[in-house]
Amino acid sequence: MANLPTQSFDTIVANTIAGIQGRAKKLIDFSEGSTLRAIAEGFTGVFLWFQGLVLLVLQASRLSTASGVDVDTFTADFMPPIVGTTSPRLGAQAASGQVTFARFTAAPATCFIPVGATVQTNDGQNDFAVIADPTFGTYSQDPNGYTLAANVDSIIVPVQAVVAGSAGNVVAGSITVMTSPITGIDTVTNVASFINGADQESDSALKARFAAYILGLSRGDAFGLQASIEGTAVNVQYTLTEAYNLDGSFHPGYFFVVADDGSGSPSPAFLQMVTDAVNAVRPLSVQAAVFAPTIFIANVSMQIQTALGYDHNTVVSQVVALIGVNIKQLGLGNPLPFSILSAWAYSVPGVTQVGGVLLNGASGDAASVLPTKLTQDGTFVIRYATIKPGIIAVS
Repeated sequence: MANLPTQSFDTIVANTIAGIQGRAKKLIDFSEGSTLRAIAEGFTGVFLWFQGLVLLVLQASRLSTASGVDVDTFTADFMPPIVGTTSPRLGAQAASGQVTFARFTAAPATCFIPVGATVQTNDGQNDFAVIADPTFGTYSQDPNGYTLAANVDSIIVPVQAVVAGSAGNVVAGSITVMTSPITGIDTVTNVASFINGADQESDSALKARFAAYILGLSRGDAFGLQASIEGTAVNVQYTLTEAYNLDGSFHPGYFFVVADDGSGSPSPAFLQMVTDAVNAVRPLSVQAAVFAPTIFIANVSMQIQTALGYDHNTVVSQVVALIGVNIKQLGLGNPLPFSILSAWAYSVPGVTQVGGVLLNGASGDAASVLPTKLTQDGTFVIRYATIKPGIIAVS
């Protein structure tokens, strides 16, 4: 954070008094308890509050000086959040390991340890719960738990700390208390220490990862490619496909970009600009290419009915115009669902009924404007195409 020339309460009061006295024609009483001094001190409290706000804003707006939630909000503007959260900060990890449940006598009866049964350290500070792990031969999904076989005196099961964090890292032999009753089991212990518990990512660790993430944007990964392409023009649209040729055949060590400037027919100069952007971040020995989108024409026809008080021909013209504009605005890689055509028509004031809707001469599920999946015979996927309006016939 910048080294601001902050002032203390006494300094602000003294400067205020000096400023007022220096501009006055006669001596003014600013002694302790005087009215003017009380006013100056009152304003000083407000000035200190403003000064504190400025310091907080500067601290939060610069990553190197931010802390806590300010680090989260700063980095969240650039980094994707951790799955299931809204923050890019890595959460705490619960310690886990194995414990041994045992009985004093290897009786001929079986014992069952259910998933969710809890145990505790001898100091009462850490709780652990039995977790499901199908890789254990003693585990069965129904019922959900582990079975100690007859004539066997002990069984090893996996457990995990109830509270995530490094506090769950306990030394060997410290888990000795069963807090859930388990019939036939007499003792529990952990033979090995638990060492994999970790607190949530620290501010310094998140800042370091953020720096590496930003640096990685220009080093040949998808983020670097995105930044490079999006830096070519404000209206650029594109899709990225890895390990396949444009015709759908498999091609390892290769990727291609389909780019559009919003027109559906980008100029050679535009495509070359995107090609240069791709090559600027393309890793060595990795091949890449840039293509214009495939254009699909959407012909639409329908019949509408209009409400009383509306001119039918005027409403028809409005429906035709709206459908044409909406199709143009779909952009690269977006489909044209058949069902949305009627919705567009109904959104025009005066339309009371829509029928006979056809898209490229077909209706319902048969109205397929674009193929929807990549095939080995060269079929285009939807993300390689831009849909343009064709004949819009409304009556």
